[in-house]
Amino acid sequence: MTAAQPDAPVDVHSAAAEAAAEIATARKDILRIATAGSVDDGKSTLIGRLLYDSKAVFEDQYEAVERASKGDYVDLALLTDGLRAEREQGITIDVAYRYFATPRRTFILADTPGHVQYTRNMVTGASTADLAIVLVDARKGMLEQSRRHAFLASLLRVPHLVVAVNKMDLVDWSEETYEAIRDEFTAFAAKLDVPDLTVVPISALHGDNVVRRSENTPWYQGSSLLHHLEHVHVASDRNLVDVRFPVQYVIRPQSDAHHDYRGYAGTVASGVLRPGDEVQVLPSGLTTTIAGIDGPRGPVEEAFAPMSVTVRLADDLDVSRGDLICRPANAPHVTQDLDALVCWMTDETLRPRQRLAVKHTTRSVRAVVKELQYRLDVNTLHREQDATELGLNDIGRVLLRTTQPLFVDQYSRNRVTGRFILVDEATNATVGAGMLVPGS
Repeated sequence: MTAAQPDAPVDVHSAAAEAAAEIATARKDILRIATAGSVDDGKSTLIGRLLYDSKAVFEDQYEAVERASKGDYVDLALLTDGLRAEREQGITIDVAYRYFATPRRTFILADTPGHVQYTRNMVTGASTADLAIVLVDARKGMLEQSRRHAFLASLLRVPHLVVAVNKMDLVDWSEETYEAIRDEFTAFAAKLDVPDLTVVPISALHGDNVVRRSENTPWYQGSSLLHHLEHVHVASDRNLVDVRFPVQYVIRPQSDAHHDYRGYAGTVASGVLRPGDEVQVLPSGLTTTIAGIDGPRGPVEEAFAPMSVTVRLADDLDVSRGDLICRPANAPHVTQDLDALVCWMTDETLRPRQRLAVKHTTRSVRAVVKELQYRLDVNTLHREQDATELGLNDIGRVLLRTTQPLFVDQYSRNRVTGRFILVDEATNATVGAGMLVPGS
């Protein structure tokens, strides 16, 4: 895949940073978090503790959880384990989303399953995360599932990883135990693409080092988990260079007040858009300039990810849903051949020559599976070259051929234009998720 070339010198980083600061002043910054770890490591309890200690739980909610708790303490895990099957088994099956806010930041938490048979749910929860929290039981140390979830977070290009060494109270707050787990995880992360790793000793049950620093860990010099979540820097994780604007909807009011209005609505995937910028529309390849950008509250001077805006163009071009607006000197790769790592999400297996629908940004096309190159063992990272199919929760490298061109980037460069989903046309069910790798 040919690397995209940047445009002529424009200080998009400082401009976008200033705009981001203005928006952050108007509304709190949002951090998307995915939690993962082995079964019974305390993921749901940790989220419940964060919700409770940050005053994000209503009094009647807490009373309901208190009544449902069976032990000698209030089981805060019940705040997230909402499915009856989960409560009966004491595990998390589905991806449970919870929202809370502090004066500094708004958080969206995805509590993902720990069982190996729910890898697809882990992929779903982490695919849009800015940060992943992997819990490790201090008594057990790193397990196979801990490594698997760290690898999946790395595979999904989650830029920040936090290892929460939980249940430290059950090992008498042993500094040696914490350091052994920290060193082992750091050595394993060195084999993966993990740009930012933080290790925190906690007790989710009692709240130590979750919202406030604990007196039980005088040997730990780092911050509490919530303090880290509030201050981790995510603005620089955004791609501000490659302009990608998938068109979702064409707006034509055709009213007396807006008789000649024609705008193209969508969400900015990456880059920075400004009125006056020269842009190119794919697949036509025609160029024009941006006449104006309208936000929910009126015109804006610039737009960047993840803003939802309407772009007006200076020329009357034929633009429709599924088209993409970019810069002429920095266009994505236009291709009908997709080389991707696919996570399969259904009981019916994926096989070569299978026909599926591909949903990429706002564009939908049909595709055929050309080849299954290998199946990946996410526990050992071994590539099974002789694999002939992908089963439920399997991950493998797949070659696809689409009926129409798609406008793509490598997933490592752009997490929006570098991913897609696979759909069974007969049932309209999502059966797979793909991440484009070098070669597409």
